[in-house]
Amino acid sequence: MQVDLPDVLAEVTEQFARYEKALVTNDVAVLDDLFRPDSRTLRYGTGENLYGYDAIMAFRAARSPAGLMRRTAGTVITTYGRDAAVASTLFYRDSSPGRVGRQMQTWVRFAEGWKIVAAHVSIIDEPQDQST
Repeated sequence: MQVDLPDVLAEVTEQFARYEKALVTNDVAVLDDLFRPDSRTLRYGTGENLYGYDAIMAFRAARSPAGLMRRTAGTVITTYGRDAAVASTLFYRDSSPGRVGRQMQTWVRFAEGWKIVAAHVSIIDEPQDQST
């Protein structure tokens, strides 16, 4: 299997950037479009466990659009072959000093394009030792 084919990496990086822009601007239509419409799609959030596309859509529709701005760091996107990828990033919000968010997404290419099939978001106290 080939890892990080340049054209595939560029495609996933573009979709990841599209997700990030939609997230901070609360573009729910784009966020919904980027998740796979399937009952097996899941998103573990900071305070919720969402099983299925419908649950994820309902969460997005009900979420407050306030305070969504953030900055990312340490983003790593790795592609596996032509049809699978994992995107990981840290994020920081001014409203949460001393805390760091962690986000991981599993992306799969389908006939309709790249879709997130699994996501995990968590927030922790920022570790003092960043080497581990």
